[in-house]
Amino acid sequence: MKATKSFVALSLVGVLAWVGSACGLTSGHTATALTIYTARPSSISQPVIDAFEAANPEYKGRVRLLTLGAGEVLERVRAETHRPQADIWWGGTPQQFGEAVQAGVLSPARDDVIARVPEQFRGSDNLWLGEMRTVNLIFYNHAMVEPGQAPKDWDDLIAPALKGKLLIRDVAASGTMRSIYGALIGRSYTRTGDPQPGYDFLRALDRNTEAYVPHPNDLYLRVQRQEAPISVWNLQDILGQRARGAPFTPVAPTSGALMQLDGVGKIRSGPHGGNADTFLEFLLRPSTQQMLADRTFQLPTVPLPRDPAWLADIDLHEMSVDWATVNREEDKWIDYWVQNIKNHR
Repeated sequence: MKATKSFVALSLVGVLAWVGSACGLTSGHTATALTIYTARPSSISQPVIDAFEAANPEYKGRVRLLTLGAGEVLERVRAETHRPQADIWWGGTPQQFGEAVQAGVLSPARDDVIARVPEQFRGSDNLWLGEMRTVNLIFYNHAMVEPGQAPKDWDDLIAPALKGKLLIRDVAASGTMRSIYGALIGRSYTRTGDPQPGYDFLRALDRNTEAYVPHPNDLYLRVQRQEAPISVWNLQDILGQRARGAPFTPVAPTSGALMQLDGVGKIRSGPHGGNADTFLEFLLRPSTQQMLADRTFQLPTVPLPRDPAWLADIDLHEMSVDWATVNREEDKWIDYWVQNIKNHR
């Protein structure tokens, strides 16, 4: 009889342990209350998570952050359609989020959160929100180039005097570079319907390019090593590198910088949907976005209490780009660049 009671008691303990484990409540373990797939670097994402947990102590140690490329996030979210593993996708282009909308893997944030983002910065049916504007422009190593000698506009990059003086992040593998090159082709395409003038520009740019580098960190390092003085990239990273001592000077092109949305979305049927809303409300608070603007040189879409100090030093204005056309044609244009322009000198 004692043996039977002991067996029943042990069985009950086992069932309770299983239930507790399934709910994330087993002793000695913390439940995952929120899972975020992010393309943001940890230098940006982790301070936000730390601030979120400080403001919401019940989430302390319960936020799972997985850093991936934005394209990898898209593929993962699509693959997990029938059994979502994450709640938030944080960081991606309008084209990538547009594909996610078509795949039916996103759901809208709460109305009060959506209302914080101006309408022009929202995705289709408010299924994703533009969190910031990525500013793509020119930069140079000011230990190698005097300000008066630096390029002032996009067309200056193809001047014969700059032959061998550009280092470019490898285009096909980079969402940032694909957007930049697509927009540079789009300048003439929107007027003529013909990509050839844009291809001709990129062919001249290729002649001036010393090398294509595989990763942003390689780009920063090689420009600092003075392998070549000039490149193009996003302002946020350029200023971040400069804050860490890199001799980089950004140049806002006279014809306009290339600005594109970078967004955040709530994954449909994520395991912690209500918690996703809590995080999105925190992320898109003006105070959180002010912190990101001040500390990480982000250009938020949410109206801020004040402009960040660094913005006063940059004469920033936007080039008009038909992003819908660029996004539609980008894959075809970049495929042509790879097959017919890159290193064909």
